[in-house]
Amino acid sequence: MDSPSVAIVVPVFNERSLIDDLIEHLRSVGADEVVFVDGGSGDGTQEILRTSGMQWLQARPCRAHQVNAGAAQCKSDILLFLHADTPIYSCHITAVKKAMRDQKAVAGRFDVSLTGSHPMFRMIERMINLRSRLSGISTGDQAMFIRRRIFEQMGGFPEQYLMEDVEISKRLKRYGKIACLRQKVETSSRRWEESGIVRTVLLMWWLRFRYWLGADPADLKRLYRNRT
Repeated sequence: MDSPSVAIVVPVFNERSLIDDLIEHLRSVGADEVVFVDGGSGDGTQEILRTSGMQWLQARPCRAHQVNAGAAQCKSDILLFLHADTPIYSCHITAVKKAMRDQKAVAGRFDVSLTGSHPMFRMIERMINLRSRLSGISTGDQAMFIRRRIFEQMGGFPEQYLMEDVEISKRLKRYGKIACLRQKVETSSRRWEESGIVRTVLLMWWLRFRYWLGADPADLKRLYRNRT
């Protein structure tokens, strides 16, 4: 069976400090397509994308809307949604292609590791990975990937301002198997370090609990911004 093709979709917003390195890095990972979707950056990110030779477009500043717009430009079999501060490598693309040869698999994600050195980050990593494996719920930091025909069939990410990754994960489980890869992607621990590790963990639990109770994602987004 031929390996499926993989497109990487990267939503960005005011990422001037890392966009140069990210562009050069993604040129070499072996993806069939790479699409950047800018949410209206005002820090020079767009100017760099414009001269990079990479495929990119602008969309309104909502991550779910951005990735949906980027996915609509892709022709590959698999869509991999990547945060700008979560680098991946050719081994990750190979792992995605291998996992998605299983026709029962409709989507998947990687285990995650955090960049910070504090011992609490090791516990947080284990909790995130175990919770995700037991629940089938993935987050954007885990480099989620979805079969394109399934993504289109379900209408893409729900265009809400928070918990769009949780919501699409819940819906994906109705379509088939979720591949929970033990291979890790490393993501930045900056939000925990800037706002406090324990404080950020408690906030994320509280937001998830509120969402489970039916809170409006727009209200949760405002709460997240106010607390961080």
